[in-house]
Amino acid sequence: MAQLRKRRHEGKSPVEEASVNPGGGGSAAHRKLLAAGFYAVSSFLIVVVNKSVLTSYRFPSSTCVGIGQMLATVVVLRTGKMCGVISFPDVDRSIPRKMFPLPLLYVGNQISGLFGTQRLNLPMFTVLRRFSICLTMLFEGLLLKKTFSAPVKATVFAMVFGALVAASADLAFDLLGYIFIMTNNVLTAASGAYVKQKLDSKELGKYGLLYYNALIMIFPTTAYAYYSGDLQVGLEYSGWCDPRFVVQFVLSCVMGFVLMYSIMLCTQYNSALTTSIVGCIKNILVTYVGMVFGGDYIFTWTNFVGLNVSIAGSLVYSYITFTQEQTKKA
Repeated sequence: MAQLRKRRHEGKSPVEEASVNPGGGGSAAHRKLLAAGFYAVSSFLIVVVNKSVLTSYRFPSSTCVGIGQMLATVVVLRTGKMCGVISFPDVDRSIPRKMFPLPLLYVGNQISGLFGTQRLNLPMFTVLRRFSICLTMLFEGLLLKKTFSAPVKATVFAMVFGALVAASADLAFDLLGYIFIMTNNVLTAASGAYVKQKLDSKELGKYGLLYYNALIMIFPTTAYAYYSGDLQVGLEYSGWCDPRFVVQFVLSCVMGFVLMYSIMLCTQYNSALTTSIVGCIKNILVTYVGMVFGGDYIFTWTNFVGLNVSIAGSLVYSYITFTQEQTKKA
């Protein structure tokens, strides 16, 4: 009973404990691998679904998609708690203090990412996301006092350089799209480092962080959407009669929760930097899929070479970081 209460206090359900540690013999490496794979798949699927909803179906309000994702997170986690599947602390006056500044980073990250997805083609969206690794290194150094080797810094430079080369020949250049995605990079990096910090403190657990992130920000975001006219534009969208659009919109909302949960798991079992690495590798697939099937990529040799330089840097970076981690453990 004491162990069960401890797991519940840390935000870990009995079901999850059994799944990752059956019979008490689950390996840490296995959990880390599963968490990273879960995040990679979730991250890939939500980019594709969001791109379809916002670009293919031309849904006019990224903010409404964000609100839907917050609502799905609140409903799923609250239902899970009521059914006794998961547990997290009840609301009290200390919650805002324990959460700050994660809710602000969460909503900013979510909305800027959706706007960036809407305005940029997939190859440029993913290659510009490489900047988030550089920024994650910076925030981990500042907040978690981590240091990084010269080879890691060199490969990060290659990724950033390739992204800059690709951007210099982007014929579909969209200034607002670039601003949104760079804002998203900063917020992603800061959020990853703070999530690791909050998870290590074990005050709210991963479910509490997810639930209160969404609950705290859903009301001001909805108010913003109402007063800016985004909510009305979203409700008046003509595609609500199309069952295929509705299915993809609902899937986008649910995947918003799944993505945030997978990020929490990957960061908890690995690190904020590892989470960035996994996202980076996933983006390689998104880049090439976007070139062929995205419909809005304009090919030039300079842009294509820049994309591939950035991709090559990300692969070498991932290999170096992984081998260094293994060396430290040995």
